[in-house]
Amino acid sequence: MPKPSRDRVAVYIDFDNIVISRYNQLHGDGQFAKDKVRSFPPTYGKADPAIAARIRAATVDVAAILDYASSFGAIVVSRAYSDWSAPANAGYQKQLIGRAVDLTQLFPTTQALKNGADIRLAVDVMEDVFRLKGLTHVVIVAGDSDYIPLAQRCKRLDRYVIGIGVSGSTSQSLAAACDEFADYDTLPGVQPLAPAELAPTTTVPPAAARRTTTPTASASASATTSVPADSPVGARNVQKAASAALRRAMELLEKNDLEWQHASAVKTQMKRIDPSFQEKQLGHNQFSDFLRSRLNIIEIDKSSATPVRLRLRPEFATSITDAD
Repeated sequence: MPKPSRDRVAVYIDFDNIVISRYNQLHGDGQFAKDKVRSFPPTYGKADPAIAARIRAATVDVAAILDYASSFGAIVVSRAYSDWSAPANAGYQKQLIGRAVDLTQLFPTTQALKNGADIRLAVDVMEDVFRLKGLTHVVIVAGDSDYIPLAQRCKRLDRYVIGIGVSGSTSQSLAAACDEFADYDTLPGVQPLAPAELAPTTTVPPAAARRTTTPTASASASATTSVPADSPVGARNVQKAASAALRRAMELLEKNDLEWQHASAVKTQMKRIDPSFQEKQLGHNQFSDFLRSRLNIIEIDKSSATPVRLRLRPEFATSITDAD
């Protein structure tokens, strides 16, 4: 009988952040406020069927988030922060309670409830980190840059930090502050969006934007361009940046004096370089498929089928090319 994992995971969801970000991602920047979704349906008159349809289309799949978090270990803490009396959030209560999520009520002390969830969530994380000594992973579901110090502090306290945010509304610095970062759209169970479904005003995901810069000597350089990732140029830049990250990871692993590197070690190093790296975003189901698409950069040891081993091609010892 397999031994149960000793990894213990705590999940903290800034619910307003993820719901508003998802709605704006699909329907346009600022559309959540323009449609007055927080108070929908109105207490007077008839509900607008067009807005009701938009809300249904932008419904966040909480189960997909929790299932992804459970892949890191047993979930021992799960909290969602919001004003649960708001009509926009009340519809999620059954879904959340069904997954044993603790609904933390934030009463609207101001009209915008600015920083209410940020502060309460951060306080609870710090309390749990010090109180629960067996806690190994902290999952922060939000894209707000205000959570950067929290992620950094958790890492200093030897917790593995995972961030989950919506493309287009995630701070690239928050993604970099985490040990690992995932776009909500790429989580298993979340229906992928076709380019036509995205609002015309949707901007480049900051996490992906960091990978849309033409690779230089530093594969983790910040993006300075706003080329859409789903455009031909943006997609090419994302691929080139992934190639640069692969080469940099291989160079860093050369210090172990092994001719062939294990694929798992390479992927771990790539995630350290860019926590938001995901082979599925590049069109590959598995990391091994991604490696086979980069045979102009690396060689794969054909004498060892499992585990996959690879090494950097000699011609990549001194310079990065535009391989993609």
